[in-house]
Amino acid sequence: MRKTLKEIAQAIQGEVIGDGSIVITGVSGIKEASAGDITFLANAKYTPLLNTTAASAIIISKDTEPPATKAVIRAENPSLAFAKVISLIAPAEIKHPKGIHPSAVLGKGVKLGKDAAIGPYVVIEDNAQIGDKAIIYSGCFIGQDTKIGDCALIYANVSVRERVLIGNNVIIHSGTVIGSDGFGFVEVNGKHHKIPQVGSVEIGDDVEIGANVTIDRARFDKTIIGRGTKIDNLVQIAHNVVIGENCLIVAQVGISGSTIIGNNVILAGQVGLVGHISVGDNAIVTAQSGVSKSIPAGAMFAGYPARPFLENQKSHAYVHNLPKMFELVKELKKKIEELENKLKDK
Repeated sequence: MRKTLKEIAQAIQGEVIGDGSIVITGVSGIKEASAGDITFLANAKYTPLLNTTAASAIIISKDTEPPATKAVIRAENPSLAFAKVISLIAPAEIKHPKGIHPSAVLGKGVKLGKDAAIGPYVVIEDNAQIGDKAIIYSGCFIGQDTKIGDCALIYANVSVRERVLIGNNVIIHSGTVIGSDGFGFVEVNGKHHKIPQVGSVEIGDDVEIGANVTIDRARFDKTIIGRGTKIDNLVQIAHNVVIGENCLIVAQVGISGSTIIGNNVILAGQVGLVGHISVGDNAIVTAQSGVSKSIPAGAMFAGYPARPFLENQKSHAYVHNLPKMFELVKELKKKIEELENKLKDK
């Protein structure tokens, strides 16, 4: 779709600096862009590319100095503005399933909402409920008594087991399993005996769950994912975990059982948390950290074991300087020996 720079600025409530009549035909990253594309700058480290990118126009923040050679749109939030431009210039061409495919298997008492779409070879067990305009792609399994909200989008080969509650506008990507048994065993006479996991999973509205995520059902009550939380690929969430609203859980995070995560928490890639701890609202845990104790609200933790961020940075600096300190100690030891020898000679 072709749009002038002026039309794009109006759509994203931005300010054009330069030629507003430039025609934009595509969107791209600032490194990869070519003539006719619009790109954006959200990370200051890419500022030097403003003058070298081949893009015809750039979306920048109101605090960024515009390049002399390019037309720009100034916006409050360049990343969000660019996301809107993508929908405007390059609308998605994905054709979602429509209607009920004849190969779908529906159990007794299944309720399908208005305009719900069920793809090929989907299995929906007894008494499950699918909301209005929900879309379920091929090969999915929906367990008995599970409820899926309006406008949910569930991609191929997702398994949702029994008695799970999924809210409105939830997106679940391929390969994810929701409601699998929690990892609970008791050792008796040297053998591990399974503890029944009879709880459920509850997922709030506007949650997005990446590919190959596993969310275990609670032992008795609920494993909960709060409204607006976004979960990346390959995340493991154990039984009875409670995650608050608007959290970001990045790839390969593992959260052990009964841990409580507050609202607006960020867990970066490969963070691991032990069970039965809490992470307060607005806390941030940096990548590859191992969290063994509770984290207070608003704190930033890093490292293994995870510690306050600045404390962890100091420790890294000390470790980095160990070779220099070792050489210094060797030099001081040599000087001390020389002094001792001189004293002996006297």
